[in-house]
Amino acid sequence: MNLNFHRKLSIAPMLDYTDRHFRHLVRLLTKNTLLYTEMIPANALVHADPDPFLKHSLEEAPVALQLGGGSPETLALAAKKAENAGYQEINLNCGCPSDRVQNGSFGACLMKDRFKVARCIEAMQKAVQIPVTVKCRIGIDHEDSVEFFMNFIQTVHEAGCDTFIIHARKAWLKGLSPKENRDVPPLNYDRVIELKKSMPHLNVSINGGIKTLEQTKELLHLLDGVMIGRAAYENPWMLRNVDSEIYGMKDPVWHSRKELLNAYLPYVEQELAGGCPLTIITRHLSSLFNGLPGSRKYRQMLSENAPKAKNGVELLLKAMDFVEEQEC
Repeated sequence: MNLNFHRKLSIAPMLDYTDRHFRHLVRLLTKNTLLYTEMIPANALVHADPDPFLKHSLEEAPVALQLGGGSPETLALAAKKAENAGYQEINLNCGCPSDRVQNGSFGACLMKDRFKVARCIEAMQKAVQIPVTVKCRIGIDHEDSVEFFMNFIQTVHEAGCDTFIIHARKAWLKGLSPKENRDVPPLNYDRVIELKKSMPHLNVSINGGIKTLEQTKELLHLLDGVMIGRAAYENPWMLRNVDSEIYGMKDPVWHSRKELLNAYLPYVEQELAGGCPLTIITRHLSSLFNGLPGSRKYRQMLSENAPKAKNGVELLLKAMDFVEEQEC
């Protein structure tokens, strides 16, 4: 599988959002976009039952698993488990600034020690045959110079990493919440573009503030890939033309969002039969009809009734009836 082709567009790993239920929905909209799991702590795969974290379907491919951790040995063991489970890529999180990852000294904290990141990459590369990639920021706290950024990339590249996904903001470890770290530090696309120009042999994707396919296509003239996060989660329907506009291939044909949701219902039924709570699934569907008449009543019906519904598919069908939608 040529992941560099698929990573022209990828959906960012987002904690509590990009689980297998959301990935299944996205895969109905685009067959080519590279998907990512939520960040999974390496310790959870090595020291606990890994099956709940690794569970996914073959239909999700291509899909990468993102790991959080700072121990080369533990990351290597976790990466091997992910490879054995069928994931196509291992991605090391070097960009998350949350208190949780700071307490564990991984995520964005790793950018402070590029040599430690290099050791982690080397250990994972030795353990698996699939690509090992890095997602990072352009800087951290007051370490946000061009020299700091380029030294980090160069050191990690020399350890064997050829693919970088760059969130084009620095991270503040103190003083900003994770949400504020997604919005407050200014975007610096030029820093990422200059990286590609100076190191053209690397595969470089950009992340941060990208909301449309038009922006994506413009950035693909300068970079190898674009990663979209919350824009895709809050409006998954935006992905319906990705395969034709980004990959030059045929789109799955959905005439309406209702048609898409109806195609998703067999998956819902299957998961409910396996014991999955309906609320775990419906949280990913609440924004599907945003902007259409009746979407508020649709969301309200799901939020009020999903926790107690006896028939989840029937509830979704009833909620959908509130929405007024013309076919495309």
